[in-house]
Amino acid sequence: MPEKLKRLGINLPLLPTTSVGSLPKPPYILEARQKFSAKKIGAAELKALEEKATKEWITTQEELGIDVLVDGEMYRGDMAAFFAENLEGFRTSGLVRSYGNRYYRKPIIAGEIRWRGPITVEWWKFAQRLTKKPLKGMITGPYTMMDWSFNEYYPSRRDACLALAKALHEEVNALSKAGAKIIQIDEPAISARPEELSEFAVEALRIVTSGIDAYFICHICYGAFEFIYPEMLQLPVDNFDLEMSNSELDLVELFRVHPFTKDLSFGVVDVHSHEVETVETIERRIRKALEVLRPEQLWVDPDCGLKTRAREEAVGKLKNMVEAVRRVRAGLGGR
Repeated sequence: MPEKLKRLGINLPLLPTTSVGSLPKPPYILEARQKFSAKKIGAAELKALEEKATKEWITTQEELGIDVLVDGEMYRGDMAAFFAENLEGFRTSGLVRSYGNRYYRKPIIAGEIRWRGPITVEWWKFAQRLTKKPLKGMITGPYTMMDWSFNEYYPSRRDACLALAKALHEEVNALSKAGAKIIQIDEPAISARPEELSEFAVEALRIVTSGIDAYFICHICYGAFEFIYPEMLQLPVDNFDLEMSNSELDLVELFRVHPFTKDLSFGVVDVHSHEVETVETIERRIRKALEVLRPEQLWVDPDCGLKTRAREEAVGKLKNMVEAVRRVRAGLGGR
């Protein structure tokens, strides 16, 4: 286990299992959100149902044997819009098509971006009180917030990104002060323009994490990793959480050429597939990862958030993932 985790007082087994962040919302949450939008129920009633769903997912993760838990994001909609709604300087566009038949309201940067106060802290504290296992704090990162927003205020993408970094630093600092020791920064867009990695994306993440004593994970999915690797290792985080299975583990070959020098949360189930991968399939993927990584470097999780799957699919994928890890651990002598 990394020395940093030990110093932070976090004891994890070899090949820690986790989930990326989002989990399927139960039907009563989806119905409650519609009623809330139609002003048929109030914020307190909606929050009570979100708390109920969060409790259910914490219990499920513990029953499955997951090592590092997530709150499931029952209180969030779109990952960028959620933070934009809670930061000063944003307004919201009309519906924008994301992919397929999925739409969202794209944030618009219309003024100076400022942190108004804690966004995720109370939810993290609520969920952490429900378990003795470590629970990730989770935010959407500054580069993705910038890239997925219309910028009508700042003179450049760099200026917008760094302004977001300063605001999000305050959120991460608040999470750390609340007790979060593992903090994940979601940056799925960070490979959108490879040249911007060195121009300002590394600088932005350095601003977010500066002076905060936590184990940082950067989640990146469905991007052109080959255009930012190995340069992405410059990002000031301890662990990269990467989508691997949807792209048929092709990054493993890249890691043979340029060794991966940090910890890696290796996606072993495809969150865009209805298929529940067998234990044997997941076990093969983990062993493939171990061809290029030391066991002490490797975490195991899905490719991305599971919110688009039915509950039974998500649970099935996580259950088989945990069993596959148990088998691999046994082969490593239970280290």
